Amino acid sequence: MSRETKWPRILIAATGLILLVVLIPLCSYITKDQEVKQNAQDQKDVITAGVNQSKMTNEGLPIEKAAIMEKAVKIIPGNGARIQPLPISEMRDEWIKTLERLPGAGLKGAYAPVNVFGTLMYNPRTMGSFLDYWVTSKLEMGLSGREQELIILRIAYHYKCNYVWKHHVPAAKEFGANDTEIDATKTSLLPTVFSAREYVLLNLTDEMVEHRTIRDDAWTKWNGSLKRSDLVDLVSIVSQYVFFSLLNNSIRIELEEPLKKIPGL
Repeated sequence: MSRETKWPRILIAATGLILLVVLIPLCSYITKDQEVKQNAQDQKDVITAGVNQSKMTNEGLPIEKAAIMEKAVKIIPGNGARIQPLPISEMRDEWIKTLERLPGAGLKGAYAPVNVFGTLMYNPRTMGSFLDYWVTSKLEMGLSGREQELIILRIAYHYKCNYVWKHHVPAAKEFGANDTEIDATKTSLLPTVFSAREYVLLNLTDEMVEHRTIRDDAWTKWNGSLKRSDLVDLVSIVSQYVFFSLLNNSIRIELEEPLKKIPGL
């Protein structure tokens, strides 16, 4: 064999030997790593198999744990309020003076929402300012008393809040709403028993409650029917009675006895 053909063969053989020395340990390491991972997966599968699939809820929780969570959610007082209102006798004189400014008689005397007041009194630092804002809004906003009450009834309908509904039926009647108009505020599609302006206000109320905003097409369609101050006042009163509805529904404030005879939603 000539020298020219001998050396390339020696080089090829040497290269092959080097590759064998490097690859054999590497393959062994990879195989061992795969075995470790497989063992870990097998152990996980055994643990998972311990929880029979038939004992799983749709959320993937074992029935026992789901039942405990469900029970925890359902631990609430029976028919009473979740937070008992403080005695109305503890109201400060300045708060009472503020409430005396309320327009009309529908939210005063026997029809006063004393259980809401008693609940808000848990934070006396905000009580006075809140009452002043609430009463001043009713007195000074550009929406009439009748318009305000129709809007409030519409919000009570949307939030299925009987407390707000029953308190504001007498107030709505005091400001001129009749039974037909009051009943119309709790229908899905508003009938044509309202004035053009009231119809706009109620439709924009629906927009805010149902869509959490006023969509562009609704704004374009109706904003020209109202003054800018009216639009701001509308957002204000809607936000106030979304708060009152959520407060009543969440804390389950009990209706005062004189209001129970008023038909609900």
